[in-house]
Amino acid sequence: MPKEHLFSLTKKDFIVQHFKASGPGGQKKNKTSSAVRIIHPESGARGEGKEERSQTANKRNAFKRLVDTKEFKNWHRKKVAEILYGKAEAEKRLEEMMRPENFKVEVKDPETGNWTEEKSLMVKGSEDAGK
Repeated sequence: MPKEHLFSLTKKDFIVQHFKASGPGGQKKNKTSSAVRIIHPESGARGEGKEERSQTANKRNAFKRLVDTKEFKNWHRKKVAEILYGKAEAEKRLEEMMRPENFKVEVKDPETGNWTEEKSLMVKGSEDAGK
């Protein structure tokens, strides 16, 4: 059974900027726009590649760095959830998971080094959730 794609990204989904890299490398590096910055506006993620002499290699490195950012990974998870469950259902599940009773807050006692559950913070979190 072939795999089915949930969604795809194209070149139109990114902003690609070329610029001159600075630093060691001599005239070649200072004259050519071989460095690349790629921005994904929807997630706010960005990646740069400027260590190679080739613009193509720098573009590949920039894209890899963009995909590895926390912003892009969070956007990707959210997008997949919206597609699989629908936007309303994804938001409902997120709200459910973020309720204060689903969190456990522990505090480390500096004298003994033991961890204990902090009840006062949990009560405060519950009150804030109702606002």
